[in-house]
Amino acid sequence: MGRTLLTDRSLRLAIMLAMLVIILAGVKAAVDVVVPFLLALFLAMVLNPLVTQLERWRIPRALGVTLLVVSVVVVLMLFVGVLGASLNEFARSLPQYRGMMLEKLSELQHYADRFNITISTEAMLQYVDPSAAMNLITRLLSRFSGAMTNIFLLLMTVVFMLFEVQLLPYKLQQALDKPSEGIANIQRALDGVTRYLLIKTAISLATGIIVWAFLAVVDVRFAFIWGLLAFLLNYIPNIGSVIAAVPPLVQALLFNGFGDALVVAAGFITINLVIGNMLEPRVMGRGLGLSTLVVFLSLIFWGWLMGPVGMLLSVPLTIITRIALETTEGGHKLAVILGDGQPGKQVTPE
Repeated sequence: MGRTLLTDRSLRLAIMLAMLVIILAGVKAAVDVVVPFLLALFLAMVLNPLVTQLERWRIPRALGVTLLVVSVVVVLMLFVGVLGASLNEFARSLPQYRGMMLEKLSELQHYADRFNITISTEAMLQYVDPSAAMNLITRLLSRFSGAMTNIFLLLMTVVFMLFEVQLLPYKLQQALDKPSEGIANIQRALDGVTRYLLIKTAISLATGIIVWAFLAVVDVRFAFIWGLLAFLLNYIPNIGSVIAAVPPLVQALLFNGFGDALVVAAGFITINLVIGNMLEPRVMGRGLGLSTLVVFLSLIFWGWLMGPVGMLLSVPLTIITRIALETTEGGHKLAVILGDGQPGKQVTPE
């Protein structure tokens, strides 16, 4: 009897793992469809509180949705125009970057020879070649823009999602076996993820603007690109802000000198300390309810599964996954493993 029970459990576990592999393979194969849908879903989650606020001001929902979507289109058009001009200028400056990099590496080789350390300038230049960095940025942007190739379809999906929100409670009442419990869990997930996205977007936007203004004052070239990079990478937990500081720091060292590079480094450290370590935890409240290790591993996993967009959305996707596991039979233990191990804390930020 005991052996039969153990065999049934093993078989059930094997079937669940096989289903998980099939689902992940399907998501990986359909990433071109899944990523735009996720972008539309999370954009709708960010815009819905604004639509609700407009309704409180007695603005009809249809008009509020139209105003917000038009505003998003205008901002995107301005953003694409400025970014395109900055990237073209950056591409034209690449030969100059390479010459300055070669000069600095030659100086480093000269100092290394004094200590009998052999350094190959050409070999090092291959690792720090600005052309390779530009190619990497271009590939990332192309993959990100690939998800937004059909911007009209994306925005129309957002519009329909915003209108569907009003009908969602009724549909869930009819579809779920335990409507009250199911709706409560779904509402908890939506509230947590929406709050996280709103706060993270506001903080990331503030970070990008501050970095842009700071680098412009220090007279670092392409301050807009580095500010945009700081805005996007701030969504990536733990390592995003560190990665965003590297390109402007290297540029300041090459073109502005060692003194300005120190100023840039000090500026990024101050911004990250004030915003990342003081302001953001205070605004987020009690935290995400996720282990720090889980947050980092989720960054790797979702990035592998869905590319750069998966990295940007790794935290909200993990929050949703943990809540889904917590509310299913047999998934509670996995939800505990994903948590931060502190009793009395909720799964989602409140």
